[in-house]
Amino acid sequence: MSLALLTDLYELNMAAVYLRRGMLAPATFSLFVRQLPPGRGFLVAAGLEDCLEFLEEFQFSDADLDYLRREVGYPADTLAALRELRFTGDVWAVPEGRVVLAHEPLLEVTAPLPEAQLVETVLLNLVTFATVIATKAVRCRLAAAGRGLVDFALRRTQSTAAGLQVARLSALAGFTATSNVEAGRRYGLPVAGTMAHSFVEAFGDEERAFAGFAAMFPAASTFLVDTYDTLTGVETAARVIRRLGMPATTGVRLDSGDLDSLSRAARDILDRAGLAQARVFASGGLDEYAIARLVAAGAPIDAFGVGTKMGVSADAPYLDSAYKLVEYAGRPMLKTSPGKATMPGCKQVFRSSGPPDSADVRDLIGLRGEPGPAGGQPLLHPVLLAGRRTRPPEPLAAAQARLTADLAALPAGARAITDPVAPTAAYSAAAHRLRASAAVPVPAGARQPLPPRTDSADSPRHEVAANDGAARDEVQRGRRRPDAR
Repeated sequence: MSLALLTDLYELNMAAVYLRRGMLAPATFSLFVRQLPPGRGFLVAAGLEDCLEFLEEFQFSDADLDYLRREVGYPADTLAALRELRFTGDVWAVPEGRVVLAHEPLLEVTAPLPEAQLVETVLLNLVTFATVIATKAVRCRLAAAGRGLVDFALRRTQSTAAGLQVARLSALAGFTATSNVEAGRRYGLPVAGTMAHSFVEAFGDEERAFAGFAAMFPAASTFLVDTYDTLTGVETAARVIRRLGMPATTGVRLDSGDLDSLSRAARDILDRAGLAQARVFASGGLDEYAIARLVAAGAPIDAFGVGTKMGVSADAPYLDSAYKLVEYAGRPMLKTSPGKATMPGCKQVFRSSGPPDSADVRDLIGLRGEPGPAGGQPLLHPVLLAGRRTRPPEPLAAAQARLTADLAALPAGARAITDPVAPTAAYSAAAHRLRASAAVPVPAGARQPLPPRTDSADSPRHEVAANDGAARDEVQRGRRRPDAR
C-alpha cells in the first residue's frame, strides 16, 4: 500500500514547485529535538527501522496521482514527475537504543530536494512517537530497579497500530513480556497474562474461578485477588496453590488499593502458607513515579504490569522535534527564527567516555567531515545509501544491548526519576565557524529598523526598537547568533 499521501499538503506543494523549477540538487535535512520535555534527563533513539522501510518503499500509486489530479488540481507534468519519483538518497542515523540529547540529530537525510522534502512528515511522526514511548518505558525500567515489567498498554493506546509499537518499544526498553499477543507473534516477544475481574465474577466464587483457571493453565497461573476483598482473595489463592501442588511460577496480582501495604500483607500470607516462591504482581495505573515510590518503600513486589501511562507517555506525550534544511546544493542553510534558530551543515555527534556519574559534557555536535575529538565515538552511521539499506534489519537484542551500555554511562542525575538533570551537548569549533560564515540572504526591499518615534529619543521604547533593529542586522549579516544578547 502506498503511503506517499500520508503527508501534509504543503510538503506536496513545495515538492511540486521544486520539480517544476528543476530544483533537484542534493539537500540535507536534520531531524532533532530542540529541548527535552520536563521530567526527562535523556531520550532513547527509536523508530529507525520503520523509517527505513518507509523510505525503501516510497512511491506514488496510480490512485494517489488520480486523487492529486482530481482534488488538488496538479497539472499533468507534475503528476508525471511524481509518478517516477522514488527515494534515492542517503540516511545517516543514530541506531535504535542509543541515548541522545537535545539538539543532537537522530537522523539526517540527503537526497534530491523534492525527495527529501516529501518524506518529512512521516519521518517526524515515526521517530517522535517511538522515541517518546521508548524513553518513557526506559524510565519505568530504571524505577523498577531489576524487578519484572509487563506491557499492559494495548487497550489504552491511541490506536491498535500504536499498541503494537508500544509492545516492541517496551521490549527494547527492557520489559520482560507483553500482554499483546499479535505483538508477541510479530516481533517474537514473550507474552504474559493473568485474568480479569469478570472471570472471577462469572464463576460467582473466587475459589472455583482460581481452580478452574489453574486446571487449564497449571504452570502459569497468576490469580487476580482484588475482585472482592484483596487479602481474602490472597488466602483463597494460597489454598488453591497448595491443594493443587502448583509450581513456584504461580502468584497473585494486586490491581487496586494501597499496593505497598497490600503487597506486604500478601507476602506474609503466602510465606505463612509455605509459598515463599510465589510471586506478588502489581498493576493498576502505574508509571515510573509510582513504581519508584513502591521500590523505595521496600514493597515486596516482584513484577509490575504497566499500561496506560506508559503506552501514551502520559506526562510527556510529545517532543519538540524538528526536520530542518541544513545544506542545499553544497551550501550551508540555516534559519534565524526566534527560539527556532538552526545550525547549518551535515553533522556528526561524537561521544567521549568519562568517569562514572560524571557531570561533564561528553557529547560534541560537530560537522560530519571533521575528525572529532580524540577517542570520540561517532553516533550517526550510514543506514541507507542510494535508497537502499546498508545492512539487513537488526534483531531487537542489538538495540537492547546498546541501550544497557548507554544507560550505565549516563550521569546519575540524568537517570533520576524525579527532577532529572539532562546533560548538554556542545557544538564543535568547526560547527560554530560554519554558523558564523553562513550568509543569511537579505532580499531587496527587506524591512529596515523602524524610524525614530516622534516622542523623545531617550525614551525606553525607542532604545529597545533601535537595539532590536541593530541586532536583526547583525543576525542577517551572519555575525551574530539570533539568541545572543
